[in-house]
Amino acid sequence: MLVAGLLLKLVLAASVFGLARVDQPTLRWTDPVAMLAAAQVPLGANLFDVRTAPIEARLEALPGVAAARVSVALPDALVIQIDERVPLLAWQVGEASYLVDGDGVLFAAADPAAIAAAGLPVVVDDRVGSIDRLFVGARLDPIDLDVATRLGALKPSDVGSTARALQVEVGDDNGYTLQTGPASWTAIFGFYSPGLRDADLIPGQVRLLRSLLADREAVVAKVFLAGEKQGTYIPKPTSSH
Repeated sequence: MLVAGLLLKLVLAASVFGLARVDQPTLRWTDPVAMLAAAQVPLGANLFDVRTAPIEARLEALPGVAAARVSVALPDALVIQIDERVPLLAWQVGEASYLVDGDGVLFAAADPAAIAAAGLPVVVDDRVGSIDRLFVGARLDPIDLDVATRLGALKPSDVGSTARALQVEVGDDNGYTLQTGPASWTAIFGFYSPGLRDADLIPGQVRLLRSLLADREAVVAKVFLAGEKQGTYIPKPTSSH
């Protein structure tokens, strides 16, 4: 009994099994300082008093964390493993750009260089209300996510264009538009809503756009895509002599 008591006292002594280090992963989008702050386990804490489930819950509350696993490594370490959210595209609102994952979560702010390095399509959102409702931790409307991922995946060759790049924008006047870079023509895809005009229209609109651009891309200024088979274009103005 005396030995057992001494062992128990040894186990409970923070100086023997006190936290000396936190093994953490290298993160791409999540601030490591924020991660350590969320863990909330001070150095020197007795590892036998550490409950890992609450730590995991706090870590998973961080916008950029999809899943967290925490374990104790005796005699003195806490091991943190993080699965970060994976960006599908970037969402630009005003001067800010946010990374968006497959669930529509805006999980991190990122600069243009990082977005370009990751090869992510960018959606420019000029809608008046977006600047107040879209921020880190917010979530896109599912229809916006569906439309944006479909249009953002398009390459110039998909629409028969010789442009270097395509840019997706969404605004209050025309809904979703596709523009060339450098600027040449604009295709107005319009507004979408569940059950009325959903994103399933987009493949047909893309085929229609391709047909309207065929052999005339150089003279097209604006394309209107009302549906899968309803569309027209406005030619560029010609110089008069």
